[in-house]
Parts: sequence; C-alpha cells; structure tokens
Amino acid sequence: MAQSGAGQLEARGVSKAFGPVRALVDVDVAFESGQVHAVLGENGAGKSTLMSVLAGFMRPDSGSVSLGDSPMPLGSPQRARELGIHLVHQHFMLVPEFTARENIALATMGNTRGVLHPDELSRTAQTWAKKLGWELPLDTKAGRMPVGVQQRIEILKVLALDSQVLILDEPTAVLSPAEIADLFRVLRQLAGEGRTVILIAHKLSEVLSVADRVVVLRQGRKVAEAAAADVDAAQLETWMVGGRDPLQLAESHGGGEVVLEATAVTVLGDRGSVAVDGIGLECHAGEVFGIGGVDGNGQLELAEALAGVRPVSEGQVRRPDKTGFVPQDRRGDGLALDLSVQENLAVGMMDDHGLRFGPFMVPARLRASAQNLVSEFSIKVADVRDRVGGLSGGNQQKVVVSRVLNQNPELLVVMNPTRGLDVRATDFVHSVIKHAAANGAAVVLFTTDLDELDLLSDRKTYMSGGTFTQTMGGATV
Repeated sequence: MAQSGAGQLEARGVSKAFGPVRALVDVDVAFESGQVHAVLGENGAGKSTLMSVLAGFMRPDSGSVSLGDSPMPLGSPQRARELGIHLVHQHFMLVPEFTARENIALATMGNTRGVLHPDELSRTAQTWAKKLGWELPLDTKAGRMPVGVQQRIEILKVLALDSQVLILDEPTAVLSPAEIADLFRVLRQLAGEGRTVILIAHKLSEVLSVADRVVVLRQGRKVAEAAAADVDAAQLETWMVGGRDPLQLAESHGGGEVVLEATAVTVLGDRGSVAVDGIGLECHAGEVFGIGGVDGNGQLELAEALAGVRPVSEGQVRRPDKTGFVPQDRRGDGLALDLSVQENLAVGMMDDHGLRFGPFMVPARLRASAQNLVSEFSIKVADVRDRVGGLSGGNQQKVVVSRVLNQNPELLVVMNPTRGLDVRATDFVHSVIKHAAANGAAVVLFTTDLDELDLLSDRKTYMSGGTFTQTMGGATV
C-alpha cells in the first residue's frame, strides 16, 4: 500500500494533440502534497486531457511526468495506480450489471495479484461512506442506482484503495450543497494527512471554498496559477474565458394556456418500487416550472414520465405531441458517441420534409442543416462529420439541446442541463431555456443546482421521497 506524502506530482513540457486539435501545449505544472489543487478552464481547455496524462491513461506527445524525485512511465495507468495515483472520471466507470460491492472489488484487480478481498474493501468503503454521510447500497446493481449514487460509488472506489494522489473530475456535479460540504470536509482531511488532492471544477464559489491553489488552462495552455486566498471569482473567470458579455436572459411569460397536466401520477422505478407517489402539476405556455431536490428522490422517473419515455402506473399525463426531452446523462441517453455530429443531429430531422427526396434523406441538405445548427448554437467542431464523442462536454450538450429545440417543442422537459459545463456554456444553455419559454414553450426544469433553480424558474418546487414538498412563485401546483 502506498505511503502518505507521496511527494510532488509534476508535469513538464506536456503537449498532446488529437489530429489538428492541440489539447495541451507545453504545460508545466506542479501539485504539492498536503494541498487541495483546483484546475479550472472552459470545456475543451485541456483539463481532462492533462488529468488523463497524470493518471497514466493517456501518453503525451512530448513532455514528462514525475512523482517526488522519480520520473513516471508515460501511458501506464497500472503503474500510476501502484504509486497511489487514482482518477475519478467525470463519466462513470461502473459496470451497470455489477453491484456496488462487485464494482469496488473490480477496481482493485490490478493491485491484488489476482486475489480479491471484496469484504475487506466493502468495509473500507463503508467507513469512507460514513465519513461522507452517504449510505452505501452494496448489493444494488450500479445500473439501477440514481446518477448521484453512482458518483458516490466512484469516489468510494478510490478511497478504498488508499489513494495518495486523488484526482477528481467534476465530483460535485451530481451532489447537493450539503453533500458537497461533506465531500470538501473529507478532501481537506485527506490533504491534511499529506495526500495530494486535484479537483477539476467549474463552480468558482466551490473552488474558493476548498482549494489551496488554483491552476487555470485556456485553449490547452496554462495561463495562470495562484494561491486561492489571493484571488476572487471575477479574476478566475477572466483568466478562464478572457472576459464575457453579461448574461441577458429573456423574460418568460407564465400564465398562458395549460400545456402539461399531470394528475395523481404514480411512477415505478426500475426495480418496481414506487418512485413518484401521486404527484399532480400543471405547466403553462411561456413559463419555466423548476423542480429541485437531491438526486434519487424520484426526479428521474417523473421527468421521464412527463416526457413520455416512462409509463405511469397510476394517474394521467396530458402532454402535447411536440414534446422535447433533454436527459441528464447526455452521453448515455442523449448521444450516439461513435456517430458523427451530423448523424446525431439528424435524429431530430427525420420529419423535416425539406430534407427529403421521397422517402430518402438528401445528404447535402442534411449536412447544410447540421452546419446551420452548429453555427446557431456555437458548437465547436471542425467538421459536422467528426465523431460527437470527441467533443467537450459543453459542446456535446449543445448538440443535444440544439437537436431538441430545432423541433420547436411546445413542451420542453430538461434534466440538469448544465451539469459539468463551464461558465460560458452554462450561460448559453440558460439563455436557450429562457428564450424557449419566452417564445411560448412550457418548460419543466429538473435541477439539483439551487442557484440555477432560482435563476430560471417562474415557479418552483422541491421533491423528496417521491412527492413535492413546497411550491413557490405564482400559483401552487
């Protein structure tokens, strides 16, 4: 087992390109042990690429990585793990059909010479779960867990391995404020024990509350580094994006006709138990109806039922035919990652007769329409025929949102639309949602981000245990 205080983790002259895209350009950075380091930057700035290099998942085109006084072999995740370097990926690395216990055991296979100790690992993971204030569903299959619980299992996997350098890629994206506070408490404790904690984050208030030092990347280059105590959010934002125009949100006009009506709706979860218990709501044309709460309280099941992709077991949902749905897991449910941007956008164009010649889609027309959406929604891609899985998280989300809005839905159901996005992409998505409402759509927004809920909602409520707890703004539900 690695010993505490593994030493400084350092990258020198690291560069990495993917075809014509330069993801990292001559990056020099050092992460001292005993500190919490935040790595900031817009989507596509190179943060995840740098972390993948440090953790051995990616070999740089040039440069070196060292831990303490020893150079590290490049492109060797096994060796990095042996040295106590672990990466918690933004997109989950769980086997859906395995239980939490099995996923935790699987994570250790390269460290145990083929001998697994699931009970011991489970006890260790449970100890960490108690420190975080989390319940650990050891015998539940990962694929049946809410997204927030899946994220917790990912974090617990590496904590159970006594990680000495802990790299977390957007770990707070699916956590409530109370859970974030608990996580930060544990990260501070880990750093206090001599470990190195590296945190990729977008919420600047979170960064300033937990980090000792911040490193800022822009377009693959390190543009700034400072002690967190010496900077504020405005300075960090300027370093990240080089300045941006103030966000202008269109005014929504709630009180129009009822577009969505749910009456005494009960919805079952994937395991057959009640996830939504007798809920009723109305959403009007021109309003954003926000639903907040901690993940795992029925939001996913209710959103899918309102959008028509999950059946209701009791009650009724009346919705228009033109209903758009932005799922919370853009990679798993919203995109075909191995297909091109154009092909993913084409899913929403099948009913556009202007793109057809008889029963066939005309490739040139389809490409032109896709290029128009790329331009309108500022999607950063070299060619619409490029693979959508190669885009940053923010640009992937723009593909999903643009495809849905291009169909001019009368009802828009949106789940955690800015999870894992940088400040500029978040502003863009917020603007798009408010403009949809201003143009007459009824919008139901599910979000675990309380600031987002307050900013966008005309009326809002909260879910707990499959029911609504309270509603504020305008008429009650």
